[in-house]
Amino acid sequence: MKNTVVFGFLGTSLDRARGVDRWSKWRPTVGMCQQEDLLISRLELLVEPKFMELAQQVVEDIRKVSPETVVKLNEIVFADPWDFQQVYEGLYDYITNYKFKTDKEDYLIHLTTGTHVAQICWFLLNEANFIPARLLQTSPVRNSDRDANAAGRYEIIDLDLSKYDRLATRFAQEQEKTLDFLKSGISTKSKTFNKLIEQIELVAVNSKAPMLIMGPTGAGKSLLASRIYDLRHGRAGLTGRFVEVNCATLRGDQAMSALFGHRRGAFTGAQADRPGLLKEADKGLIFLDEIGELGLDEQAMLLRALEDKTFLPMGSDKSVSSDFQLIAGTNRDLREEVFAGKFRDDLLARINLWTFTLPSLAERREDISANLDFELERFAKTHRRQVRFNKEAREAFLKFARSSEAKWSANFRDLNAAVTRMATLAPKGRISIKCVESEKIRLLDGWRGEKAQTENSVLSEEAREQIDPFDLVQLDYVLKVCQESKTMSDAGRKLFAISRESKAKINDADRLRKYLSRFDLTWEQVK
Repeated sequence: MKNTVVFGFLGTSLDRARGVDRWSKWRPTVGMCQQEDLLISRLELLVEPKFMELAQQVVEDIRKVSPETVVKLNEIVFADPWDFQQVYEGLYDYITNYKFKTDKEDYLIHLTTGTHVAQICWFLLNEANFIPARLLQTSPVRNSDRDANAAGRYEIIDLDLSKYDRLATRFAQEQEKTLDFLKSGISTKSKTFNKLIEQIELVAVNSKAPMLIMGPTGAGKSLLASRIYDLRHGRAGLTGRFVEVNCATLRGDQAMSALFGHRRGAFTGAQADRPGLLKEADKGLIFLDEIGELGLDEQAMLLRALEDKTFLPMGSDKSVSSDFQLIAGTNRDLREEVFAGKFRDDLLARINLWTFTLPSLAERREDISANLDFELERFAKTHRRQVRFNKEAREAFLKFARSSEAKWSANFRDLNAAVTRMATLAPKGRISIKCVESEKIRLLDGWRGEKAQTENSVLSEEAREQIDPFDLVQLDYVLKVCQESKTMSDAGRKLFAISRESKAKINDADRLRKYLSRFDLTWEQVK
């Protein structure tokens, strides 16, 4: 059986009593040693030097009621016992130097004595696992027979919430609500996507570090970023604004001015000071979508702003501070952008701590039904008109949407557009088979047009005529794989699936880059 060890402060007021009256008064430190079913082997009593006389009296009284309890007095000095930093540091130093023997001893923290600040610090140290202990709370018995109840009562609290079924159930329900919120209330079936959202929820609540959300255009990066902001605003203490900017719309001086601000006269047309979006996101969150489109100068400025929380507006020699949180979005492989010299490796290292890749709609076909309902609800809220599918029409649309015919190249933007068109043209608010068939033709025509445009933009007819038919067949297949892949590495893994296994050093992206260069092509041209 393990020995029980208790840590606690001397109660400079509650533990104080004089003469024989002290045995009729409830004193928490003495009282816990009087409990018949709580055998305390050792009491580690923390005492400020000026209260040592009182501590000696308490030790003597404990010896009378519980002679088997060894009381060890530990001097601890606080210049101000109500100063949180002083108390926390003092307890931290004491605890981290203490030799715990968890194989032989059970530990309790007496929370009833000490200032409120000390009680909070005990709790935080325990919750952070610096102290392998449970919490001990003592209290007086409230009745008229005080002499018989001077020992009071006690309760042991274990912070392991898994032992509290009702609390565990409530926390699970709250987490389910949070996950549902991040998914915009859509009941998704994709195991991969659901696991991804669970990870994002943990990071969103517990970390202030930058997040990088990757994925194809239209996969929902912007909506997810705004949901993460709402979650942090409600749960993690963000007080500032949510600021969103698409970096693809920023160029040259406009990019510097938009992000970092400028002073009047900094450049032609700068007629007034501008704070910049990073300043507007102070104490809040900024979402930089398509961050790979930023120029190298802007990337360098952004890196400094992330590390120092300061930056120089254009035309100013005085730094501006902004304590913002960052979520970056991109549809590019930033590692390949670094290799090509288009993205700073130090900035990528800074924003790459938490990276999440959103799957495309085509990779989540099992979730199309739930997203279809979401788009119908969104249409109803926007247009103030309720629209529903006929049963046959819904089945027909889902059959097409889940088939390989449906490319969903613009992802949820394609689905949103399809629902908007069908709902707008639906007679009397009911989408019919006829509406579905018309929309199917419209979508397929659009995707064929995209494919033709892509093929034409890669190689001109003159260039194709200069390539041997044997090589042209292979090249067309390579281009097709590239256009269907998210990144160059992804395409390389598919194209070199067999030979890569025999390579001592695998670099699929480099092999693909060299192959394309034979035809004066780059990955950017292909995509």
